[in-house]
Amino acid sequence: MQTSSFNLSNSTAILKPHRLNPTYLPSLLKSPVNFRPITRKLPLICCSSSPRNLGHWISTPSPVPERESDGFEVKAASVPDSADGGDAAALKKSKLMETVVLGSLFGLWYLFNIYFNIYNKQVLKVFPNPITVTTVQFAVGSVIVFLMWTLNLHKRPKISGAQLLAILPLAMVHTLGNLFTNMSLGKVAVSFTHTIKAMEPFFSVVLSAMFLGEMPTPWVVTSLLPIAGGVALASMTEASFNWAGFWSAMASNLSNQSRNVLSKKFMVKKEESLDNITLFSVITIMSFFLLAPVTLLTEGVRVTPAYLQSAGLNVKQVYIRSLLAAICFHAYQQVSYMILQRVSPVTHSVGNCVKRVVVIVTSVLFFRTPVSPINSIGTGVALAGVFLYSQVKRMKPKKA
Repeated sequence: MQTSSFNLSNSTAILKPHRLNPTYLPSLLKSPVNFRPITRKLPLICCSSSPRNLGHWISTPSPVPERESDGFEVKAASVPDSADGGDAAALKKSKLMETVVLGSLFGLWYLFNIYFNIYNKQVLKVFPNPITVTTVQFAVGSVIVFLMWTLNLHKRPKISGAQLLAILPLAMVHTLGNLFTNMSLGKVAVSFTHTIKAMEPFFSVVLSAMFLGEMPTPWVVTSLLPIAGGVALASMTEASFNWAGFWSAMASNLSNQSRNVLSKKFMVKKEESLDNITLFSVITIMSFFLLAPVTLLTEGVRVTPAYLQSAGLNVKQVYIRSLLAAICFHAYQQVSYMILQRVSPVTHSVGNCVKRVVVIVTSVLFFRTPVSPINSIGTGVALAGVFLYSQVKRMKPKKA
């Protein structure tokens, strides 16, 4: 068996730098160029194991000899995985979309609330029957809920009899809260009703202390002072002030905050608690069935075309505005709960404060409500107190 031997030439050509003589360049360019084989020693590989006599040498670059480390280490540059880059881009896009959706929901919340107050006030001015108006709003809301369940826009809940009994008190105070709000809107200006409704934090603190045992911090109590002072100042200078409208708005505050307190107790007690949208949908249906008999006993059937024509009203206009008000009424509350599922209660409270400012300003501009400087100051102080209240709620009391 033949043996193979490889002879590596260790000699390397030493290249020395040469300066180019400028005077030599023209003659170089004029002289003919002859290509001759390079006679310098190059690393050669001699293969003696070939079965044939090749009769010539094959020149190849010599392998780089190993040498001691000179202090430099060559490493491959780390390239981020394309998957990581894709995940980061997807995450950034997802956050952007989430921000856009949340901003759109806040915009819809404010827009639906503005149109509800405008259309509702227009209806109540010519049709002063707040119980009937409220019943119509609950009826339209119930239809919307059933459509959502039928079209699978929201999952139809499975509710037990025990849960319905627990929800019943919530439905009762929800019904009263919206009824008192409509009674107030029918008696006084929209801006004044919402100024009084800025007192909601006061009722929330009192009811939470009474029924939930949540004692307010000194900062929370302090934030209630500008709210109460601002509402008092605005009430004394309100051009449309009357006691029926004032106490109706106060009763609305009491009812709505009672609903919130009862809702907390309901959510804590039930193992299979309902999400906010489902709970609101069930309450809307129950409110309609609670208020419909009361409407028939007190105001009767006053939504027929014959009755409206006898009252000298534009039937088509009343129907359209009532329907739009009812749709906006349900829509703004639905969107409010959708926002609450995405943000913290404190952020939602701040958004609600801004919403009240927007509603007051737009209603004053739309209805051209006369507002005195002192009345404006009182409203501003009350709303500033609401904002302060929402901020101090973030401060958790220090544990002893």
